[in-house]
Amino acid sequence: MFKSYSMELGRNTLTVEIGKVCAQANAAAMIKYGDTTVLSTITASDKPRDGIDFFPLSVEYEEKLYAVGKIPGGFNKREGKASENAILTSRVIDRPMRPLFPKDYRNDCAINNMVMSVDPACRPELAAMLGSALVASISDVPFDGPCATTQIGMIDGQFIVNPTQEEWAKGDLNLTVASTMHKVIMIEAGANEIPEDKMIEAIYMAHEINQKINAFFNQIVEEVGKPKHAYESCAIPAELFDAMKAIVTPEEMEAAVFTDEKQVREENIKNITAKLEEAFADNEEWLAILGEAIYQYEKKTVRKMILKDHKRPDGREITQIRPLTAEVDVIPRVHGSAIFKRGQTQICNVCTLAPLSEMQKVDGLDENVTAKRYMHHYNFPAYSVGETKASRGPGRREIGHGALAERALIAVLPSEEEFPYAIRTVSETFESNGSTSMASTCASCMSLMAAGVPIKKMVAGISCGLVTGDEDDDFVLLTDIQGLEDFFGDMDFKVTGTTEGITAIQMDIKIHGLTRPIVEGAIARCREARLFIMDNCMKPAISEPRPTVGEYAPKIIQIKIDPEKIGEVVGQRGKTINAIIDQTGVKIDITDDGAVSVCGTDAAMMDKAVEMIKIITTEFEEGQIFKGKVVSIKEFGAFLEFAPGKEGMVHISKISKERINHVEDVLTLGDVVTVVCLGKDKMGRISFSMKDVNEQ
Repeated sequence: MFKSYSMELGRNTLTVEIGKVCAQANAAAMIKYGDTTVLSTITASDKPRDGIDFFPLSVEYEEKLYAVGKIPGGFNKREGKASENAILTSRVIDRPMRPLFPKDYRNDCAINNMVMSVDPACRPELAAMLGSALVASISDVPFDGPCATTQIGMIDGQFIVNPTQEEWAKGDLNLTVASTMHKVIMIEAGANEIPEDKMIEAIYMAHEINQKINAFFNQIVEEVGKPKHAYESCAIPAELFDAMKAIVTPEEMEAAVFTDEKQVREENIKNITAKLEEAFADNEEWLAILGEAIYQYEKKTVRKMILKDHKRPDGREITQIRPLTAEVDVIPRVHGSAIFKRGQTQICNVCTLAPLSEMQKVDGLDENVTAKRYMHHYNFPAYSVGETKASRGPGRREIGHGALAERALIAVLPSEEEFPYAIRTVSETFESNGSTSMASTCASCMSLMAAGVPIKKMVAGISCGLVTGDEDDDFVLLTDIQGLEDFFGDMDFKVTGTTEGITAIQMDIKIHGLTRPIVEGAIARCREARLFIMDNCMKPAISEPRPTVGEYAPKIIQIKIDPEKIGEVVGQRGKTINAIIDQTGVKIDITDDGAVSVCGTDAAMMDKAVEMIKIITTEFEEGQIFKGKVVSIKEFGAFLEFAPGKEGMVHISKISKERINHVEDVLTLGDVVTVVCLGKDKMGRISFSMKDVNEQ
């Protein structure tokens, strides 16, 4: 039966249509926000997948270019692999929803969002987030929802609820907050140095709006929601835990886990595993789930010691940061490089500079974003965690971590006018034991400064963890979580920023939401930690950007020409500009407003290219001095080329102060001579004189 529901949300109407399409899915809804239309569906298998110890949830966000009236480029005129924006959107949808499914649910589950129409006033990403939560809530798939999402922008200090595409692209804040009926469950932000108290204000503005959306969703669930289906629980039997504790006591597990060396801890767990495998050798059912049972035993041990005794696995205090080291210029000949190490997490970042023409082109649903000038890429090889696995290219995690570190630094980058370069930084993970994305932020910042990029302020990042008890006020926040505390804890709250404010946030949780004291405490803890990292690690390595780019980095000279002269510089089919490039070895970029960038490593050749461009675009006036090469000799004079495609003539009578009978008596092809401009002759050609140069 077809049902339609509507509510006013921000400046537009949110409409949900159910029962019209996709009847064979577990649930489907057409989400319309303004004219933006997204089809959201959820499906789940009947039985659990064998041999896994995790919930196999997949979330997809499909960008259809017909939604903005475009045909895909390239030879294959159909959408290809997911764009970076689609991958990041899928991750933002996944993060708040995953904790709301049962922890012992192992059935395959897929949530799909297909963007079918885009209204620039209503972002399709938001419609997909709302649609995903709604279809999970009304379906028969076990899900403790609903949950809702709101986006907050800021322009001129004023918050904007669910900003338009243009406001999102140009504003000082990109904040996405997801909430259940009671708590915040996801925060993602990019910001232009927003103070902590202002960020908290924006978060809880979004949280209040989410309550209205959740109430709207609850009404829909009550009317059309399906009963949740039963499922085969994959929880570990209590009797197995009892048997394990009889063989490996809690004290033995605690001694095995609590060490500051990841490798030692892993060896201890291997020994415990071998001991238990031997003890349960005759029980095939228990052996099949022993690995997960040991993980749970280890997790309970760590959580108990942190929560009750404030004892961390590596012996640190609750607010203590692991040992820090940093250095720059670690890789020769690259444009900029830095290594940042925090405990057993180590990142090497390399910065590369290039002309603006090498910006990354972006072809997507947002017409306001067509190119990226700053690119941060993150790599996570298997050897960084001691594993043996071939590289298969970046996955969703790598793309997400790279985007977070990229977002962290955008706010402090110089403008194109101040620094006319495309910039790429690459973070190579050398060693990983917790929060490599925050180490990437620190390493990227130092690498940019080492490369001579005049960033406005230093940026650092840190992650705050959480272990909760049975009550809302029973919790412990952990500064600088390592891998074990991330795996066994309840939260990974990453914050980057300068001394003035926040530039990025990414919050992942494994529980059903955070109270306001936890959110405020984590943000405050991260500020304290990032300032400590700047003062005690990063500034001793490099305190400010270098005044110039390095020896091996390209140099750029910028000049301005009359936009109407651009055609003369380019020439027919690019003949003129290509001749300049061939003669000087530089790269030349010209914008529609007449801004010309000449890029190269040889200063003399760059100056020569600039001079050629100036000559081509000059309105020749009497008295100007030039140098030109003889390219043609006639009976009446010689033609000189002063720049590619730009020629003038010296009449035979203007070559020498003495009378000459033949031009060849003085000039030969290829000669470079100095001349003075006499203006234009009767035929409109530029006329020059050699003999009158000394009189000027």
